[in-house]
Amino acid sequence: MSVPTVHARSTASLRTRSGAAVAARPLRRSPARIIAPEMRVSDAPAAVVLRSVVRRGPVARDVVVGDTGISTATVNRHVTALIGAGLLRERADLSTAGAVGRPRIPVEVDHEGQCTLGIHIGATTTRIVAVDLRGVVLGGVEVPTPTGAAPGALRSLADSAAAFVGRWHRRRILLVGVAIGGRVDTRTGTVDHPRLGWTAAPVGAAFGERLGSVVSVAPHVEAMAASELLLGGAAGPARNSGTSLYFYARETSGLAISIDGRVHTPSGGPGSIAHLPTGSSAACDCGRTGCLDATVSDRAVVAAAHRDGVLPPSERSIAAVYLAARTGVAAAQQLLDARADALGRALALVHDVLNPDSVQVGGQAFTAYPPAMERVEASFARHSALVTPGSTTGSTGSIRVTAFGKRVQDYAAAAVSLGPIYADPVGTMRKIGAGA
Repeated sequence: MSVPTVHARSTASLRTRSGAAVAARPLRRSPARIIAPEMRVSDAPAAVVLRSVVRRGPVARDVVVGDTGISTATVNRHVTALIGAGLLRERADLSTAGAVGRPRIPVEVDHEGQCTLGIHIGATTTRIVAVDLRGVVLGGVEVPTPTGAAPGALRSLADSAAAFVGRWHRRRILLVGVAIGGRVDTRTGTVDHPRLGWTAAPVGAAFGERLGSVVSVAPHVEAMAASELLLGGAAGPARNSGTSLYFYARETSGLAISIDGRVHTPSGGPGSIAHLPTGSSAACDCGRTGCLDATVSDRAVVAAAHRDGVLPPSERSIAAVYLAARTGVAAAQQLLDARADALGRALALVHDVLNPDSVQVGGQAFTAYPPAMERVEASFARHSALVTPGSTTGSTGSIRVTAFGKRVQDYAAAAVSLGPIYADPVGTMRKIGAGA
């Protein structure tokens, strides 16, 4: 599946001049309905049929039979069920001339009358996107992630989401998916997020009650790994067998493991690589020096740019560091090279412990300044004990950069919003309809 494009007309930011969220039109408030995220490629027949139509549609049923290897009777039964659930529709207008019988009528995903809502809550900014059932991001907005206590911050974000939903009043919002850092209880939708100062924050409930929708909440790096499995990219879907390591870095860093088409989701929440040693002298909030986040995060690079005179004290944007490096400022290039070296070393440490079949990296620390990737790979090769002699990469083969590029946060949120539908299409639609 190719990477879909965002409609430019839908990307304006929901901000006032002071940065406050725009007030939303009133929506009915309902008890929150939280369901666990599904970050896997399901082998249930209905899911396989839906996936085939998503990938190939509009498509005739006999083509789905050949694509999936499922019997004609089973495909016909599940296509009928998916049409009844409102996920597929027939396209009689596309029937081949002279074809007889409904099995020859092409079907496609009903992507026009409904969509899902994806929300990625970052340490400094939050992205809100509308996603159709094919995985196409229809449009998005960005708002500052509010500071302060969780209740007020979540109210503000939920109001921003409600304002954005107002733009899509002709579509039914089926499900809301939230991707966020920290430790997520996927059963209750609550989150502990040390960077934001949130403890047991009712993230799922805040959006569910404000929007009147079913909500899933997932750790954001696991959601990014799921987006590669479920939505694919320009290079096609990620492999659905073996093990894959997904390594993320931007304002925070993290990792996820996929095993045979399923993102590993530890019951105690995701692990942390924030304090992996890098050998740098950067001071960390934990009291030690050289921790990964204290070395490679956007805020760490901006602080170093101030220290080295690359940026004036009034400039707080990492984009300014990238611009300086691209325009030939040597000190800026050296800062980004040092970050790339640290990222490659950290990636090698994790890789050698897990020895996955493939490695993928995502996040703006890798994608916003492309020249850095060559140094990441070289640092990885120097520090990994599993490097193939004479190669610049490990036993995994090449390190693959996410095809979603700078929009990886959008697609992480999209994967959370679509995951339950893709895994159990008819069952999830029943859950959605039960509270409508």
